[in-house]
Amino acid sequence: MSASTLTRPTTQPTDQEVHAHLLTGLRNRWYPVLPGRYVERGGKPVGITRLTEKLVLWRDSQGRVNVQTDRCPHRAVPLSKGINEGDRLRCNYHGVEVAPDGTVLSVPGQPGCPLEGKRAVKTWPSQEAAGAIWVWFGDALNTDAPVLNLPTELAAPDYANFCCHADWRANWRYVYDNLMDPMHGTFLHANSHTMFQGDTTAVFQTRDTDKGFFFEKCSQRDVNFDWSEFLDDSALFVRLEIPYPKTGGPGGNFGIVSVITPVDETNSACFFWRFRRVTGWQRDVWRFLYRTRLEPRHWQVLEQDREMMDGCGLGLEKHETLYQHDAGLIRLRRYLAREARGHLAALREAGRG
Repeated sequence: MSASTLTRPTTQPTDQEVHAHLLTGLRNRWYPVLPGRYVERGGKPVGITRLTEKLVLWRDSQGRVNVQTDRCPHRAVPLSKGINEGDRLRCNYHGVEVAPDGTVLSVPGQPGCPLEGKRAVKTWPSQEAAGAIWVWFGDALNTDAPVLNLPTELAAPDYANFCCHADWRANWRYVYDNLMDPMHGTFLHANSHTMFQGDTTAVFQTRDTDKGFFFEKCSQRDVNFDWSEFLDDSALFVRLEIPYPKTGGPGGNFGIVSVITPVDETNSACFFWRFRRVTGWQRDVWRFLYRTRLEPRHWQVLEQDREMMDGCGLGLEKHETLYQHDAGLIRLRRYLAREARGHLAALREAGRG
């Protein structure tokens, strides 16, 4: 065996490396970064952080949203502090102008300098869908974005939905854990008008699907928060339903589709689409009821979850004692770790890790 063989590092990441990689998000997925209404046509650029990346969002004079790295190629100051000129961003520091594709159009302080004509600002693949602006966060081997596949409830015309956004002081994985834990609804949300009933000692099972799995109560349906579905289909979705009394209006069960976007290690941008299957006049009735009566109640329930997660910090896993009701989040954690391990191994194999 040669010396080079003995010293060549393995492409298989350690558990510690996988954990560190997951702290700020799983790459090669679409993530919602802001509700579309937050970025106005021709308005001020908006600076945000997502997956630890500094981004600037701006809507041009035609209404198109552009997402770019929030850094002027001249002095690296934030472009989000600049001016939206309708078809370009102008840095406020020295007037450098950047096109939607990242090309430097003008350097007023030194015309003809090497920056002009150079694509010096990264432009991220993005699109608007279901009331949100989505960005593709690929790794070095997956820079081209695939099609964004939305669940039926966010795309089909016979569903009505609302895009709700909240910032939580919690690691993104812990919020997904919360979504894959139907049993907490029976206890934490016991005073909710929709979740005060149901078995407190339910037995759960997992059920595979083409793109993920269900975690569901074996002997209870349409009583409480009885199941969660994890779906990995270009983005990481969790779908669930909560039964509604007839006083909640038409459309049957009330549902939620969630995607949690990491900001950094300890903060998350949470997107919750509330939906019901309604059309025609019933759609109008439900949307009116939701805005006037139901929405404050739903925010109260989410606030209970947020308070439970808020400020927990990192490292909860080493203090946990899990049992059967936690099988859904255990399976999700293993899935995310397996995906991250595959990403790291592929990067190292290609010499990009």
